[in-house]
Amino acid sequence: MKISAKNFTAIALVGLAALGFIGINGCVEGKQLAEKNGMKLWSENCQRCHFSPSSNAFSNEEWKTVGMHMQSRALLTSNERDKIIEFLQN
Repeated sequence: MKISAKNFTAIALVGLAALGFIGINGCVEGKQLAEKNGMKLWSENCQRCHFSPSSNAFSNEEWKTVGMHMQSRALLTSNERDKIIEFLQN
């Protein structure tokens, strides 16, 4: 089956439009995530799987260790982890 130049151009334009939409949507989602504070991230991520201990349950150093462990379990970015730890330490 042969694709004509006209059909190829149409397919290419649709593909570029789809990539543009995905890129713009990803930027919007990334910005919304970056704007979330530690309390919001904590409530959305930590409490979805278990009851979270109170913020005074661990020392500041222990919260860093807990944060490193839970980052991989909850698939958090380093920035998200740091915001949550800062929230729990204050």
